Amino acid sequence: AKCQCKVVPRLRTNCGYPGISAAECKKIGCCFNASVPSVPWCYNPKPKKVKKMCPNDPYTRINCGHPGIKAKDCIRKGCCFRAHPAGVPWCFYHRTVEE
Repeated sequence: AKCQCKVVPRLRTNCGYPGISAAECKKIGCCFNASVPSVPWCYNPKPKKVKKMCPNDPYTRINCGHPGIKAKDCIRKGCCFRAHPAGVPWCFYHRTVEE
């Protein structure tokens, strides 16, 4: 993503080898910008921004507790809790989604 390559030149971390081409740099998943001298031109992108969400579809839930776990114990484990519907985990893991 373009926005992941908006890294302040002095904070760039090298991601290639001396003389790497723009195409080769991008092929290995790095950013390339040769506009600033004396800093890496092929550099690591910013990490993707992600957020944790409780999945809405009850049938995709991945169990994070045990039968009869209390909501407060589930949440203390860092998981989602929804006491419905029957037949699916009520204490379940978050999903990570890219922003």
